[in-house]
Amino acid sequence: MSFTVVLHIQNESPVVGEIELLPALTDQLIAVNNPRTKEGKDLQYLDEGVVTVYWPVSRINFIEIVSGREEEEIISFVRE
Repeated sequence: MSFTVVLHIQNESPVVGEIELLPALTDQLIAVNNPRTKEGKDLQYLDEGVVTVYWPVSRINFIEIVSGREEEEIISFVRE
């Protein structure tokens, strides 16, 4: 089971991606699959076709875990 997360990296814009396991207290790196911006665009500092990036945990301020249930319940636009 993978988790969709938002990584808040020091001096960078937030990065959205999927991780297989939540990082343990002893982990030094975190592997993020399908890294992208919050808008779903490619990250400008990664080469085209990159599917997994390892970030050092020391550069991450905090991690948001996005629940799959919340994604389905979000209503983006309602017209009356």
